[in-house]
Amino acid sequence: MPKWSATGISDALRIRTLKYIAKLDVRIKYGFLLRKNIPSSFRRKGKIESGALYTSVICEILEMYLPVDDKEIYIFCDCRSLKGITKKEFELSIAARLLPLCSPNTFLRVEMIDSAVNANIQIADWISGALARYFEGAPLGAEYYKILKNNFLGDGKEFFAE
Repeated sequence: MPKWSATGISDALRIRTLKYIAKLDVRIKYGFLLRKNIPSSFRRKGKIESGALYTSVICEILEMYLPVDDKEIYIFCDCRSLKGITKKEFELSIAARLLPLCSPNTFLRVEMIDSAVNANIQIADWISGALARYFEGAPLGAEYYKILKNNFLGDGKEFFAE
């Protein structure tokens, strides 16, 4: 499966792939933010501190799944550039924020994986890309949303809403 962001992918292929994903046993909880609503606390010298922002948003999305009584929790995130923090700092921040919401003695592992080599991360990448198009009002965004809407577990959470 090519990456959602790969150039040269036709709209028809994106639609067919999303329809295929929607037929899988995929249940989606999601959050979104509008660029205009990113707080100044995530900006420095006019630039977004993407590492801190990504960490905060990932934590809030994962908190939507907790608490649970599982004794082992594995979290896999897309490997991406985290400006301002290291991969290890990201993993430790996620664990530190989520462990208090887990049962005592829960084993929690956070790992960043390249989406190009992991089908599950690739599927999440496609879903994220489709939702981004929808919330940014991009062409075909409404169609992508319609394809996936029966897989959503409730409404998405808007971060930093005005």
